[in-house]
Amino acid sequence: MLESTTLQVGQGFHLKRGKDRIVYAGMVSDEVYSIVQIKASGYQGYSWNLFFQKRQQHITIDKVDITVENVTTEEIRFRLA
Repeated sequence: MLESTTLQVGQGFHLKRGKDRIVYAGMVSDEVYSIVQIKASGYQGYSWNLFFQKRQQHITIDKVDITVENVTTEEIRFRLA
């Protein structure tokens, strides 16, 4: 298994070569957090917010499986599967 990655609010991460980037957007409530998925091509791109329950440990973004280890209002820690 790969090592953990920790993102602070506003920090980005490239999932894998040929896959999208994500940015941790923080928690919108006590039980829901948001990750921004960014799709880019050259100088153009677009993004959207994804919302997940805090208790949800396994998520998939751009066909990449992610195991969420911990999430707070300030940061998220996860591993790529």
